[in-house]
Amino acid sequence: MVYKYLYKVNINPFLTMINRVEKLSLLSEMISFAKSENDLKPIEYSFLLAIAKQLEISREDFDYLIEYPINYFPLKSHSERIVQFHRLVLLMNISEEHTHKERIKLFNYGIRMGLSHESINKVLYLMESFPNKIVPPDVLIDIFKVQYN
Repeated sequence: MVYKYLYKVNINPFLTMINRVEKLSLLSEMISFAKSENDLKPIEYSFLLAIAKQLEISREDFDYLIEYPINYFPLKSHSERIVQFHRLVLLMNISEEHTHKERIKLFNYGIRMGLSHESINKVLYLMESFPNKIVPPDVLIDIFKVQYN
């Protein structure tokens, strides 16, 4: 099941390089993405709370962000943006169903982060071929590495 996999994913190799405001911004962005279809589903809330813990954000601050989002602060490094895009892909697929509107929104988030549209399209295309639509981190990194070089 996707939900069990999501908690096993180590998605914080760059967290020591970003500050608290950037972490809150990342989390706020993910909450906004998840709330695009109304309120957070319990599975989305649990997943985002797990991300908050990995980002060393308290539950109180996390709950505050749900009601009061903060401004987006772009990530500086390309690798940090890839990790954040991967989080969004995981979040989109957590409920094991997603709409065309969500795919477009994910694409737009990737573009706003400065990622290559060719790489984003390739990830969106390839995710359909993986179990539970979860693109393994190494595959995702290779996709973006090819476009970045």
